[in-house]
Amino acid sequence: MEKVKTSVGFKGDLNVYLEYLRSDPQFFPYKTPEEVLAAYRAIQQKIDPALHTLFLHTPKTPFEIRQTEAFRAASASAEYFAGLPDGSRPGIFYVPIVEATKTHVAEESLFAHEAIPGHHYQIMLQYENDHLPQFRRHGGFTAFMEGWGLYSESLGKELGLYTDPYQKMANLSEEIHRAIRLVVDPGLHTKGWTREQAIKYMMDNEPISEQEATAEIERYMAIPGQAVAYKVGAMKLQALRTKYAKQLGSSFNIAAFHDEVLKDGAMPLDILDEKMNAWAKTQKK
Repeated sequence: MEKVKTSVGFKGDLNVYLEYLRSDPQFFPYKTPEEVLAAYRAIQQKIDPALHTLFLHTPKTPFEIRQTEAFRAASASAEYFAGLPDGSRPGIFYVPIVEATKTHVAEESLFAHEAIPGHHYQIMLQYENDHLPQFRRHGGFTAFMEGWGLYSESLGKELGLYTDPYQKMANLSEEIHRAIRLVVDPGLHTKGWTREQAIKYMMDNEPISEQEATAEIERYMAIPGQAVAYKVGAMKLQALRTKYAKQLGSSFNIAAFHDEVLKDGAMPLDILDEKMNAWAKTQKK
């Protein structure tokens, strides 16, 4: 983050730069909701040419980007709603837009996590796999599902994202956000932290508004361990990728690796470990 700040010639410490990213008018460029949605559609178009290098199979279910309905937009986060395997409902990436002029620049890392290749690929490939029993087609494990979403953010460079210094900073801010969650989640549930202490810690360490930080902290208060699960799952996927890339050398195919991770749906990480070890043996042969 310090390197990105320096690369754009910003004078001042990192906290001042984070406040600048939170508040400068250039980061609120939209006048209408359609402009916000168009910015996210442009991200989809940007990554589309690179997807075939990272995936052998993609969901058949259509995908759409929509504005979150007005009745729930004020309290909603950007989120993915799964489609239906018969194609009667697309997978939908919902973007909450209360006031377009107060909506921050569309973030590439957010799209990679919530939409493509994040939750749309992970969930719909699972839903569409009619070889799985129903409880596996429609079940889930947080560390796997959110681990995949977080891992998908790390594919940004390979997808042609994060070339803009702001988008790189946004991605790094997401990384800091996940590191902060590893502090505040156990802080709240095992160390006796107060709600206010956790909110302040979050705001002191990333470009986030008090309203956003409050919503985040109250979520962690309600769901112990969920924030930690994201990072645990992502670290497992990164470790497996690194392990097999080294182990298999020229036989390692990143698209085949991703296919194997996703094709049997969400599962506990220890079972994923066993499955991927068996897969690696077949790749050696």
